[in-house]
Amino acid sequence: MTKIKTKRERVKFASDNVAGACPEVLDAILKANEGDSTSYGNDEWSKILQEKFSEIFEKEVIVYPTASGTAANALALSTLTPVFGNIYCHKLSHINTDECGAPEFYTGGAKLVTLKGINGKITSQELSDNIGGFGVVHHTQPSVVSITQLCETGEAYQLNEIKDISDTAHKHNLKIHMDGARFANALVSLGATPAEMTWKSGIDVLSFGATKNGCIAAEAIIFFKPELVGNLPFLMKRSGHLLSKMRFVSAQLDAYISNDVWLRNAKHANLMGKKLSQGLDANQNIELAYPTDANEVFAKFPKPIIEHLNSEGYKINQEELDGKAVRLVAAWNTKESDVDQLLETVSKKN
Repeated sequence: MTKIKTKRERVKFASDNVAGACPEVLDAILKANEGDSTSYGNDEWSKILQEKFSEIFEKEVIVYPTASGTAANALALSTLTPVFGNIYCHKLSHINTDECGAPEFYTGGAKLVTLKGINGKITSQELSDNIGGFGVVHHTQPSVVSITQLCETGEAYQLNEIKDISDTAHKHNLKIHMDGARFANALVSLGATPAEMTWKSGIDVLSFGATKNGCIAAEAIIFFKPELVGNLPFLMKRSGHLLSKMRFVSAQLDAYISNDVWLRNAKHANLMGKKLSQGLDANQNIELAYPTDANEVFAKFPKPIIEHLNSEGYKINQEELDGKAVRLVAAWNTKESDVDQLLETVSKKN
């Protein structure tokens, strides 16, 4: 038997996607594997999710588990946007830069209208200034606003910012979607409740992320208004995302949101992100590119330090923000010793 050789140390801090699954999630998968169960989301785990998420969000919600964030975003947007519609988003947003045209494909051709924003976040004023073309047959029609929480620069939208953007969207009869790939990290950072950060601030549909924070492959589309579900069940089936053994995705989510696992994981990841950020900021040769609100750190590194880190086995992510900054990400399983080792390695090149 050939043993698979891995170099885990080379990808540490490259992303929170590199982390494994947390014990609670793994245990849940093993338990879900015992015996047989109903298929296609009619299992007990998927049904329980409706109740648990409704309790968490202080409101009756409708939940559809998915296996990836791209699927969650694209499918959610496809229920909100007509084929001739447009979706307002930040130019750096994941749906615009990292999903290979999935939102356009799943919506049947809707157009992404990108905004410059400030430090990775769109503003209600810029949104208002760019909404137009209603009723003009030559133009795509304003339909949806999508914001990312955390945003692509690692910053969290404050509650008042979400509310202002939502108010602007709803004033023009647009729906508002939140890409919550790092939802838990943002929530812990703000010290808010799930309800406060979503429907109480005007969010209509949420792509609830879990994979980056301790799951294997588990996300969810959460509707705060039942009438917006539309044809989603058919769209999921047609696109291959109605999984026959959905219980294994739902079991992950069940374990993730039970007993505050998701919040503990996020709190630890954020703590490690802040520790790393403070350590780098103390280095006179390194400049933080953006404030560190949670577990993502963006910094400007001199080339010699980048080369040194690479030579020491780290995989430095220079693909973010058009190469203007290095991104380092702490995860639920990042150890303080991992942070200390990285900072020590950096200091040796000063």
